[in-house]
Order: sequence, then structure tokens, then C-alpha cells
Amino acid sequence: MRILRDPQYTRPEDRGASAAIGNFDGVHRGHRHVIDLARRPGAALGVVTFEPHPREFFAPDAPPFRLMNAEARAHRLEKLGVELLAELPFDVRLSSLTAEEFARDVLAGGLGLSHVVVGADFCFGKGRAGTAAMLRDFGARYGFEVTVAELLTAETGAVSSTAIRAALTEGRPRAAADMLGHWHRIEGPVLHGEKRGRELGYPTANMALDGLHVPRLGVYAVLVDVLEGPHRGTYHGVANLGIRPMFERETPNLETFLFDFKGDLYGQHLSVGLVEWLRGEATFDGLDGLITQMDADSARARGILGAL
Repeated sequence: MRILRDPQYTRPEDRGASAAIGNFDGVHRGHRHVIDLARRPGAALGVVTFEPHPREFFAPDAPPFRLMNAEARAHRLEKLGVELLAELPFDVRLSSLTAEEFARDVLAGGLGLSHVVVGADFCFGKGRAGTAAMLRDFGARYGFEVTVAELLTAETGAVSSTAIRAALTEGRPRAAADMLGHWHRIEGPVLHGEKRGRELGYPTANMALDGLHVPRLGVYAVLVDVLEGPHRGTYHGVANLGIRPMFERETPNLETFLFDFKGDLYGQHLSVGLVEWLRGEATFDGLDGLITQMDADSARARGILGAL
């Protein structure tokens, strides 16, 4: 998959792509429906998205809300067969374009798209003044087709990033996965931590949650993909998402113990899928009590993951 961050540098062979447009936070089932409608014989499958998320640009001090960072989104889109990812820098210049300027200068002139697909609630241009109906008119004017996808619903209601965040906040990762169409994953590099887990017999891979919506704190059964290096592959594990109250950490992070694994993961990139919330964070009278609980958590997680 080719990632394009400036529409002015589109290669001639990239022009004529059929692309879905949106933020695609989480790349959930509704997003996949929009992307599937962009598949056209003879045209490269593209996605047009924005980085940072427009909400981050307009409200930089708001609480973190993203389900995926840019790296995780790109990995998921590549798995769906996307060939061209236009990750447009959302800045003052882009946010100042009118709806018509965006359609004319970015979609038609810059990217040279032949066909675009958007959700029925899609808004674009300065002040979010552009609508899906207006995009149809601009497409007819500037030479690209437009398909408007109806919103996808599930048994629990509309499939949306908001509903997925709510399920994760409540500690229901399986409900989130039903809407996502895949496990909710946290991706990023393994960072050096305080190495307390190693001393307890549970060495963990530590990952930051910067900029991401934080699911319910606690212990989870997880599926882990090591994305690179000599240990590349899929593993079962148990993870603590939180602040480790016994050790008085202020900022939550993700600490994952991979079952039956030996090796060094520092600096490697992991994708950790949350499968089931096991319990909340807790304090213990001493390290022996903590180790006993970790043993029980691991046994329970092995059972859950083995039944998948």
C-alpha cells in the first residue's frame, strides 16, 4: 500500500483511483461497507483520510478519543486491500478550503479521483458546510462519480465510533469487536518500563496510550501480534491496562505478558487486541498476593483464548 501525504505529489499511475473518504477511526464495519463500495474493476482502491483527526486540530486540549493511531489505521486498511492511502495533513490551509475548493482542488485536481464514496452523514469543507448531496453536484461538475453509502446498523443500533468507545469504556470489548468486525487493538512500539514484571516472573511489553481513548482500566485476555523482527507472529497473553495502583503510576499504559514467549521485544511494534475484560485494577497486601492473582489471571486468560 502506498501512503500519500501530499496530493500535489500524486504519481500519474495513482490517478483515476476509486476512493472512500472519511476519518475511519477504528475502521469499523460501517467503514468497511463504505470502502467495499469503492471497489471498482480497473481502478486502484483508495482511501482519503486526515491526519491529525480534524477533532484533534480544532480541540487540541480535549480528552483523547481516537480508537486508532495512524499506524494502526494504516495496517488495518492494508489488510482490507487498500492500495492507495491519502493521509492528508489537516492544517490551517486544508481546514480553510471551502467545500467546492476541496472537491475541485484536492479530490479532482490533486488526487485525480475517478470515483468517491462517502457516508450519508459526511460533511466537508470550511465550517463543515459541504454535504453528501453537494459532493454529488461537485462530482458532476469536476469529473468524478459519487456514491453515498447509507449508515450501517447492528442489533444494538447504528455502528459508530462513538458506540464503540462507549462499549470499551464499559469494559465490553466483545461488543466493540462486533461493531468493529475485528478486535479492538492498541498498536505501537514497546517501551522500556520499570521492569518490575520481570522481577515477579511476569516480564511485560509496555506500550503508551498517547492520544487514544482509554478503555475500562483493568486486566484483559489479549491476542498479540508482533509485527516485525525475529519474533514476528501471533501470541496469547494477559495485559494490564491502567496505572498499577500498588506502584502509584499516574499515566495509564498497557503492560502485556505474552504466554510461552522468550525474547527481547524492546523497540519492536506490537498490536494488542483486547478480547475480554477479566477484572479491575486492585491493590494487594504484598507481592505474594499480587503474584497469586497474576497466576489466576493468566490461567483464566488461557482458557478464554484457547476457546476462540
